[in-house]
Formats: sequence, structure tokens, C-alpha cells
Amino acid sequence: MEPGPQGLLIVSGTALLLGLFVGGWFRSDKREKRKPTASKGDNSFFKGIQYLLSDDRDQAIEEFTKSVQVNSDTIETYVALGNLYRSKGDIDRAIRIRQNIILRPNIDERIKILAIFDLGRDYRKGGFLNRALKTFLEVAQHDPWDVRTLKEIEKIYDELRDWENAYQTLQKIARLEKGDQSHILAHYLVERGKVLQENGDLSRAKSLFSKAISTDRRCVDAYLHLGDLYFSRQEYKKAIATWKKVVEITPHFTFLAYRRLEGSYAHMKDLQPVGNFLKECAQSNPDAFTHLALARYLRNGNDVEGALGEIEKALEMDPSFWEARRFKAEILLSQGRKGDVINEYRDIIAHLNMPYLRFRCAQCGFEPTDLQWKCPQCNRWDTIGLIDSKGVAVEHPA
Repeated sequence: MEPGPQGLLIVSGTALLLGLFVGGWFRSDKREKRKPTASKGDNSFFKGIQYLLSDDRDQAIEEFTKSVQVNSDTIETYVALGNLYRSKGDIDRAIRIRQNIILRPNIDERIKILAIFDLGRDYRKGGFLNRALKTFLEVAQHDPWDVRTLKEIEKIYDELRDWENAYQTLQKIARLEKGDQSHILAHYLVERGKVLQENGDLSRAKSLFSKAISTDRRCVDAYLHLGDLYFSRQEYKKAIATWKKVVEITPHFTFLAYRRLEGSYAHMKDLQPVGNFLKECAQSNPDAFTHLALARYLRNGNDVEGALGEIEKALEMDPSFWEARRFKAEILLSQGRKGDVINEYRDIIAHLNMPYLRFRCAQCGFEPTDLQWKCPQCNRWDTIGLIDSKGVAVEHPA
């Protein structure tokens, strides 16, 4: 393309798009706008923009490379090349380009900081988390309240499982921009509490679990682990009362509390509070898993017929509930009722390989084998929910 009005039109019409691509170099967020300084006769620069807008990255790289050979002082072209290489996964080249910019003598301080920020993104894309963190912290020293930098730092602390620093960084972000971050802050507190609990520091762990609940009263994980803490102290009534909160807040996650209650049978002398809890749940929020949990409680108390009755209720609600059918067969075999087991086996065949508990991330669609509070695929908190027997996702409490 010949220079002139057409070239100027491309620059003016695509400056914003190119600016977004190169990572904020043409942004006006607390900075004055910066326009491209490519030579008017530099056809390769303008062709590179065209290819960039057409998403032809290989050709864009080729043209921008030609551009820097013509004019090695054009910072914008180096930035575009660096981000193109990063987007293609060629992290080594991207890093070398950033370092070339940073080491230039007499470079404008603002441009240097932006190049350091991009270097941090290169390190993070390459999986060099500690290097990326050190680089972003260097940027933050120049502007401690830059939200974009703080978000990068918070993500890395999260990935490094440095929960305390992740919490403190997210607190800063929450003060600077709109949006409710309380559910993530609560998870960071719970994760810190889990570490302390594993190390035997129950007092501080309890404080963090309680603080998490105060931060987000719908944080299921906080109630579960606070209950675990009470249970480890043999404060069984407090544990049950805490787990009971899960039923009130998120009925579709009560199976998490039931599994803990089942583990308490061998330790508690008085199981009446457990029975009262399960019976209350079966009346107020009946589902297949509730009836199965009550069946296990009754079986533990040698009420075989009562247990079988609850299993039948569970199977009426969901015939594909394999775990309930397995438990029913276990009871029948223990009673020597082999004929009933054979009849049950015939019915089981039609429902094999149909798991009752299925989960799906509302953000990316990933389906993990068990419930996780943070999606391992998209790294979002509180996006994984239960899928009911009809394949419909149950809304997550967050």
C-alpha cells in the first residue's frame, strides 16, 4: 500500500484495536495517549496492521519484522511483535523483545514500565510464575494502585497458593473497582484456615473459618471445615449445628454434610442429634441423597426395614441412583435375602453407568468428577454446580 490518505486512514481507524492488542500502549487509563511513530514511508508497518486486523499473525510478524529492520527506533512495532510472539506461544522471543526495549538507553520511564508489565505477562504465559510475580511487583512499586497490575499479582498468588497475599491483594482491588469480591475473599480465608488446621493451629484456623462466614455467609466450604474443626475437638453438637447451616443455605450441597455425618457414627455415643438432623432434612428438603443418608443412619442403628424404606423413597425420586441401589443390595445380602438381591440385580442392569452426582462449570462447561470450589480449567471460583438427574445445572449459591 502506498503512503498517503489510505495509510493515514488505516492508522487512525485501527490505532485503538492495535493499542488493545499490544497490551495497553495506546490506552488512556491515567496515561496520555500515545500514537504510532512509524515512518510514513514504512509500508511494512501498515501492512502489519492490516494482517493483524485480519488475524493473520504469521504475516503480521513478517511485516513487523521488516518494519523494525527499516526503523529500529519504532517502539510500537517491537511491542506488537512481542505480543504476537506471546500469542503464538514463542515466549523466548517475546521475552527477548521486552528486554531489548527495557535496556534501551534514555527510554521514557512510562514506556519502560509498560514494557516491564508486558514482560511479566510473557513470564506468566510461559509458566514462570515466580519471575512473573517479581516483575509485576516491580511495576506495582511505581503505581501501587494500578488495578490491572494488582489483578495479575492476585492471580499469581492464587496459583502459587499464597492465600494470605492473594487475600490482601484482592482487598486492594475490591477497594478500587466495582463488583462483589466477597465470595473469593472468603475462599482465600478458608484455604488459609485449612493450612493452619492441618498444622494443628486450630485456634487460628477457627478464627479464619468464622471470618470467612462473616465475609460471605454463603461460603459452604467455610461451614464444612468449621464443622470438621469442632468434630476434631469432639464437640459433636457444634459440628452438627454448623453442618446444618449448609442445608439452610444451599440445599443441593447437603450431601457434603451427610458424608461427614456418616463418618461420625463410629465416634459419637449419642447419635440422636444426627438422626433428628437427617429426619428434619428429609421432611423440609427431600431429595434422593437425603433419603440415602437417613437410610445409612437407620442401618447403623439396626433398623433394617426403616433403612430399606428410605432407600425405596430415594429410588422413587431417582431410579438411576446407583449408590442407593448398591447400598440396598448390601443390606439384602447381609440379611441373607438372596432372592431379593437377584430381583434387584435385574433392575440394576437398566441403570448401570449412570452416576448420580455430576458437576459442571457454568463458566467453561468443564465437568469434574467431584465438586471443586475452583474450576481447574478456567480457574474461576464458585462456578461449578450440581447437574440434576435430568441433566439440568443447579444454580450455584455464588
